[in-house]
Amino acid sequence: MRKIYILLMLLMAASFTYAQEPAFQDGEWFRFRISYSGWWKAGEATLGVVNDTYKGKPVYHVKGKGVTTGMTKLFFGVEDYYETYIDKQSTLPYRFIRKIDEGGHTKDKVIDFDQQARVATVNDKKHNNTTTYKTEPSIHDMVSSFYYLRNSIDTKNLKEGDETVINMFFDQENFKFKLKFLGREVIKTKFGKVNSLIFRPYVQAGRVFKEKESLTVWISDDQNKIPLQIKADLAVGSLKADIEAYKGLKHPFYIIQD
Repeated sequence: MRKIYILLMLLMAASFTYAQEPAFQDGEWFRFRISYSGWWKAGEATLGVVNDTYKGKPVYHVKGKGVTTGMTKLFFGVEDYYETYIDKQSTLPYRFIRKIDEGGHTKDKVIDFDQQARVATVNDKKHNNTTTYKTEPSIHDMVSSFYYLRNSIDTKNLKEGDETVINMFFDQENFKFKLKFLGREVIKTKFGKVNSLIFRPYVQAGRVFKEKESLTVWISDDQNKIPLQIKADLAVGSLKADIEAYKGLKHPFYIIQD
């Protein structure tokens, strides 16, 4: 379960869509139930956004948390915290914070992005060292990408098979995050049936994922672009995340009446 929250963020980053105005606002918040192999609750994750300032600039301050629960916590405790400060106009990140404890494996890093100079300064607080890396243009962290993609992809004109690629920086590495649009579907949620858009991000097959097309994510086909359900086929077993609670949505959330 070491990758519960990283997995959730990467999957959600695969999903979101264009709107005439921002898809989110101050006060938006989600909670997800994460289950292993279809039934066993392994943990939960939350993600919320508030207005803030960063070096005098108005920003969205996003805070995320992922933890194991119940029996999983007894055998393998996970407590992950992520934060990002993103520009309100471009949705590009200024600062990314990652503080994790996964079964005793810990990291405590702060990444400052200079978008103009294309530089990421990584402060590894655990090892007390700072390193600078060159980045690609318009670079994102794994949390800011979620919010950026919600506003940037025109899903109204998407066709099955269309692909989107963005630049991402994570764990001291630049990489291309690529996702494919699979189509539309009505999905059953805790709140009722919802029209959804289906996306598939490409991942590296190997130790964690069974193959590069192991992930699928469903989001609401409305202006909010709510992540509804996420499925992953792992090298051992499977992982699923379902939306369990939400508040502070900017737009109406439509439920299909039977």
